[in-house]
Amino acid sequence: MRYVVVVGDMKVGRKDDMLVTHALGSCLGLTVYDPAEKIGGMLHAMLPLSKINPGKADANPFMFVDTGVPKLFREIYEMGGQKSRLIVKAAGCGQPLGNNEMFKIGERNYTILKKLLWKNNVLLESEDVGGTVSRTVHFDLASGQVIISSGGVKRLL
Repeated sequence: MRYVVVVGDMKVGRKDDMLVTHALGSCLGLTVYDPAEKIGGMLHAMLPLSKINPGKADANPFMFVDTGVPKLFREIYEMGGQKSRLIVKAAGCGQPLGNNEMFKIGERNYTILKKLLWKNNVLLESEDVGGTVSRTVHFDLASGQVIISSGGVKRLL
């Protein structure tokens, strides 16, 4: 099945699934994959910290990096994924409005992600972050391949 991960959402799946998210600008797109179990998940988080709106974070933890990332990992563990095997990749966290963006949301999303991963002893295998272009991410759970499309160009992450 092909599942679209919209802004403020997360999906997990198994080997026959394809996860896709569109229009990653300042948002974080995170993929987590266990190659032995052929399971994975994708998060499309919009804002760095849930403390700006705890009510929204309770209703939708995937909207925020600090609440969405831990929930994604927990879902993968519940499906049988093991931390030692996980392949983690990040995309987005850009500045779609250029260097004049006042709130630096993309940069802050990336900083919170890196802090969370560091505290939990998890490394990013690869990333395609920053810049001003929007990205689309395709995540094939049969192979674990993550393909980034931006500006009409496709590349493996």
